[in-house]
This record gives sequence, C-alpha cells and structure tokens, in this order.
Amino acid sequence: MAGRIRREDVEAVRERARIEDIVGEQVALKTAGVGSMKGLCPFHDERTPSFHVRPQVGLYHCFGCGEGGDVIDFVQKVDGLPFAEAVEYLAGRVGVQLRYEEGGGPRPGLEPGTRQRLLEAHRVAAEFYTEQLLTPGAAAARDFLAGRGFDRSAADQFGIGYAPQGWDGLLRHLRGRGFTDKELVASGLMSQGNRGIYDRFRGRLVWPIREVTGDTVGFGARRLYDEDQGPKYLNTPETALYKKSHVLYGIDLAKREIARTKKVVVVEGYTDVMAMHLSGVGTAIATCGTAFGAEHARIVRRLMGDVGDKGAVVFTFDGDEAGQKAAMKAHEQQGVLGVPAYVAVADEGMDPCDLRQRKGPDAVRALVDSPPPLFRFVLRRQLADYDLSTVEGRAGALREAAPTVAGIPRPDLREGYTRELAGWLGMDLRTVQQAVRSAARSTQAGGGPGGRPGQQGSGPGGAGGPGSRPGGQGSRPGGYGPDSGPGDRGRAVEAATVGVAQMPMPDPRDPVATTERRALEVVLQLPELVPVEFDQLDAETFGAPAYRAVHTAVRAAGGAAQAKVLAGGHGAGAWVEAVREQAAAPVHSLITRLAVEPIPEDRPDKLPGYARGLVMALVELALTRHIADLRGRLQRLDPDAGPDAQRELFQQLLAAENQRRALRESA
Repeated sequence: MAGRIRREDVEAVRERARIEDIVGEQVALKTAGVGSMKGLCPFHDERTPSFHVRPQVGLYHCFGCGEGGDVIDFVQKVDGLPFAEAVEYLAGRVGVQLRYEEGGGPRPGLEPGTRQRLLEAHRVAAEFYTEQLLTPGAAAARDFLAGRGFDRSAADQFGIGYAPQGWDGLLRHLRGRGFTDKELVASGLMSQGNRGIYDRFRGRLVWPIREVTGDTVGFGARRLYDEDQGPKYLNTPETALYKKSHVLYGIDLAKREIARTKKVVVVEGYTDVMAMHLSGVGTAIATCGTAFGAEHARIVRRLMGDVGDKGAVVFTFDGDEAGQKAAMKAHEQQGVLGVPAYVAVADEGMDPCDLRQRKGPDAVRALVDSPPPLFRFVLRRQLADYDLSTVEGRAGALREAAPTVAGIPRPDLREGYTRELAGWLGMDLRTVQQAVRSAARSTQAGGGPGGRPGQQGSGPGGAGGPGSRPGGQGSRPGGYGPDSGPGDRGRAVEAATVGVAQMPMPDPRDPVATTERRALEVVLQLPELVPVEFDQLDAETFGAPAYRAVHTAVRAAGGAAQAKVLAGGHGAGAWVEAVREQAAAPVHSLITRLAVEPIPEDRPDKLPGYARGLVMALVELALTRHIADLRGRLQRLDPDAGPDAQRELFQQLLAAENQRRALRESA
C-alpha cells in the first residue's frame, strides 16, 4: 500500500494551483473589491452571488450555504474526490511531482478504478479513436462527415474519431498501455460479456464528451453500418466519471464565449453543435442522450454568472413531436436558469446541421439571433391541445396555461402574457387575470413549480435554496450556521452555535463585533499591513467568543509579527493555513470566511490606513474597558486598604487615560 503524500508536496500543490483558475473553470467569477472575486455558488442554487474567492489567500467561501476551503477542498467537493485523488489531479495540472511517505512512489497505477486512472484511460482512448479515423477502414466515417459538410479540420477541432469494427481493437490498445480489465469496465469503455470484455463502441463515429475542464469523461457514438442492430446513437454508460445529467457536449469549447456573451444555445445533437460553432455561434452545447435538466441548467448558469435579464438561453428543437416535448421539458428549468429563455425552430423542421448545409452559416446565425420567448412557445403548445371553439376547450386551456403565466417572474411580462392569453382564448381579461392569480397562490402554497412547501430561495447570505446540500459547513453538527452575506448588508442573522463550546455568533448589527470582525479579516488577508499594536491585544479584547477563538489561534500562530514573515516568504495563504492549524476544528470555517470576505475599503492606497484604524480602534476599546475596570475597582476599594492601594489604582487609571488620550490625538 502506497504511503501518504508528503506534506511539503501538498503545500506545493496548494501554492501553485491558482484557485481563481480552478474555480473559474466551473464558475463565472467577477471582481468584487480589492483582491476578491465572486460568482454563483456551485454547491447550492442562488440568484445573487454569495460565493467568494480570495486568490491572495487561496481560499473560497460561500456566504449562502457555508461551503468553504482551499483549492484542494474545492476539487474534492465539486468532483466528489477523496483528498489524495484531488491532490494528484491538481499536481498533474500544475506540474508538481508528488512523493509518498513509507517509501511509496505514486500509487500503483494511481490505484485501479480511481478518477485519475479513468481519466487517463479516456485520454488514451480519445487518441486511439482520432488516429483510427485516418485509417482505410474508417472510410464510412469520413464519408458521413463529408456528407454533412464537415472536413478534416472540423473533425480535428471537435476531436472526432472512429471506433473500428472489431471487438477488441481498443481493448488490446489499452491493455498494451497497462490498463487492467477492471479499470476498463469501470471506465465504461468496455462491456462485459460471457466470454470476457469487449469494446463498447464498434464500427461507429465517435465524439469525445468533455467536462468544463476539458477532461474527456465519455463518448457519444453514431451507427454507420446497416448491419449494426444497435441504437443509432450510443453513449458511455453511467460511470464514476460520466453522469449524463451532469455533462453537456461542447461545454469545453463554448465556456469562454458563454462567459463573455452571457448567452447559451442548446441544440439536440453532436452535429448540431458542430454546425453552430462552424457557423460562428460559439456558445452552442447539447445534452447527451437525455433532456435538458436542472443540473445542466446549473452548469450553464454558473458559467454565465449573475446576469439576470441580460443573459439568454436559446433552445433549438426539431419541429417534430419529440422536439415539442423537449421544449416543454426545458421550460421546467427556467427557474433554475434565472435568465430569459427562447426557442428557435427552423423552417421545414430542419436541425442546425441541415440548415447549415442547405442555407449556409448566415441562416444558422439568423435562427438564434431573434428567437421567440420560450414562454410564448409553451403557451401556444398548451393551447394547441384544446378545441378553442368550445366553452369546455377554452376552460381547459385556461386551466393548463394559467400556471405557466403565473410562473413568469417579471411582473410586466406576466401582465403582458395574461393579456395575450386572454386574446388567444377570446375570454374576458378579468377572468384570465383571476385564473393567473389563483394559479400563483396555488404555486406558492406548494413551494413553487417542482418545489416543496415553505421552501425558500437563496439570496445573498441566504441558505436553503433548491438543491442546497445538507453536507455544507452551514449544516454540520457543531459547525457554523449559514453566514450572513458579505458585509451583512444590514441584516441580522439568528445566533448560530460553534462546536461543543456553544460559542454564539455575534449579531452583525453590533458595531463593536463588526470592528472585531473587520480587524480579523485584515489580519488574515493583509498581514503585511497589520500594525505591531495588534500583538498587544489580549483575548479579552474580543467580546464575541467566536472572534476571541480566532484571535487566540492568530496569537498561537505567532501573531502579526509571524504573519509578516510567513506571508512574505510563502504568501498570505500559508499564514491563513498556519492560523487554521492552531484553531479547533469547529473554528476552521469561520477562519476561512474571514479570510475570504471582501474588504470594504476598495482603494489600495487607503488600505494601510484602514488596517491601522481597525487595530487602533480595538486598542482604544481595550483601554476603555481597562479604564472602566479601574474606576470600578476604585469605587469598590475597601477603605481599610490604605492610601497606598488607592494611590496605585489612581496612578494606573491616570496612565490609562493619558494613553487613550494620546491614542485619540494621534488618530
């Protein structure tokens, strides 16, 4: 059994793996103050970004669900990996050669069945398929591509390959590269039969299906030969890597354009994605053998970011019954998408690939330039099922369409569609308005479409939105509850408890607690700016038990003096990690939050004064408390104590008051 990864190598991975790059592959990040970035949380549904990344300290924290940590934690949570595999994945990304304790080298074959090993098998398989496309036996595959207007450069751009007709072409190749049969079955590249394992894809054109990161996690394969009795399209089965509800074909190619334009075009097939991209629509993606679902919507939304009505998702469907059903299914995800959705259907029911061949790239671009809203398409589709010439038909159509109109989030659009619906039905406007209001009340009572009674959305600093993960830090027994949002936005939060000590989280409206929090944020994020006076503060300076616990960890890690040394030599992230190591486990999430929360002062030249002002405010607060204590002791002094005791207390009081006066005059 291989040993643990050496600590210094883990630290090297943390230092070299830029958290903003790794997170940015999953989340559209934008600047949020000095040295801070924010985006929509990948761990729970939200409409307003509460997920913050602090590149300088190498940490992230969501103020909605409480998830937080460093770059390794992020990879673990977003990909569901154990610690060692997350480190190995990042080490491969940033070029760190890992060493193992107990004499172990890299885990043998990265331990058969692990994610890294499966990814490597897919990488080798993708190379094999692309090489096979150039062989004489792949003529049918090349003819298929040419017949749809795709040349060699297009095949290269999309990584298209060919799976040869034999039963073991890929099997022999992968065995020759050291992969075991167990790994190959686990990868989904092989199928298990009575006589052993064999290639899953045979005699087919093959498209690699990649994650946002660009890693190949599966394949889609198209039948080429008449004697093939299998399905027209065959995809990788569900595996540890490939979940069809979590993958989108073309997302690796489209992600940058999606982030730039805040627009997504969802098509139905692999060749449609190709046609769109080759026609200049670089935001096109497709689902893989399944309908566009909630997890697909979340992936798209994270890439677009918090754009509201400025974003757009355009669905292109065939005009057949299957396309109609797909449009209705997509409509169910509008709430998750959080942006306006549209639907584009080409004339004569052509798909984008056909449209490009028959009418050229301009027609493809025109198809998605000004499509009708999806709400309108859905309403017309609903009404088509009823005979509107009869009273019964109109009543039935209203019952079905009213919830759709009630679900339109913008009041002005909801009112507009209410009027249109009344016109389409030939019914009195007030009757339709009443039906829509009634549908809205029913929806709210049921928690919204697809929701649960009483379910709350998650805004900034909120928790419990659809898809909220119970495994977040905000819900762990003994952990911090969901945080207030960055800067708290003037909202009070209910007291949460921390660990077995039951330390209450301070009320964010308390100005003293706010000063304590802001000072600790500066100590963790900008240690080079913290004045030496911080190290003069004792634990009792911090009135909030939670912040006192963080201060204790800071002092145990060496205080402001050591912070400057660590941060100067290894970066602020090393300093934060040193503080975390000195804290009890329940305090770790609070330290992460303080290390990530945006600094209110967004002018770099003002930061030194801001940092000093906070620390000196705490020094003055400590002096004020000390003065109050001395005065109380003087008042309670036993008359029999004698003049010397009284004189000593009075001198201490005078010295403290002079120190406070000097502090105020120097401010």
